[in-house]
Amino acid sequence: MTDASLLDITIHEPDPTAGEAEVLLFALERSRAQFAWKCGGLDGAGLSTALPPSAMTLGGLLKHLALIEDYHTTRDLTGQPMGPPWRTADFDADPDWEWHSAAGDSPESLYRLWRGAVERSRAAWAGALAGGGLGQPAKHVPESGAPRSLRLVLVDLHDEYARHVGHADLLREAVDGLVGEDPPQV
Repeated sequence: MTDASLLDITIHEPDPTAGEAEVLLFALERSRAQFAWKCGGLDGAGLSTALPPSAMTLGGLLKHLALIEDYHTTRDLTGQPMGPPWRTADFDADPDWEWHSAAGDSPESLYRLWRGAVERSRAAWAGALAGGGLGQPAKHVPESGAPRSLRLVLVDLHDEYARHVGHADLLREAVDGLVGEDPPQV
C-alpha cells in the first residue's frame, strides 16, 4: 500500500446560511474526499485491478479525473493551455489515452497527478469566484456562441465525480473489501 496522503482531505459542512457557491464547492469537495478515500493507499496491483467486462481501474479513474480537473480549469476558468502530461498526449491516436496509459504509471505519479490537478482547480475556482459569482461566463465559448456560466461548469465537474465515485466504490470493494460512503474523519 502506498500514499495514504490522499486521505488527508477533511471536509467541513458549510454554515446553514452559506451561499450557492459555497454549497456547490462543498459538494465537490465531499465527492473529492470520497474519491480520494476509495483510491488512497493502494499499490500498483490495487490501482490496476479491473472488474470485467469493464477495463476501468482506480488508476485510470485517478488519471481521468486529473484530466477533467485540468480541462475545466484551463478551458473554462483560466483560459490557459493545458500543461503536461495532457499537452503531449496523442488523444487523436487514442481518445482514451488517460485510461490506457495509467497502467504504465506508478501509484505515486498517479496520486501526484490527481492531487496537483485538484490543487490547480481549487486555486482557479477561488480566483474566478473572487472576480464575480457563479453567473459569470466561462472563458471558453462553445461553437454555438452561447457561453456557459461558471455555475454550469462547477455542476459539470461535480457530476463527473458523482458518476465516478460510484465506480471507485465498486472497484475498491473488489480490491480489498473497503466499503462505506464517507471517509473516516480524522
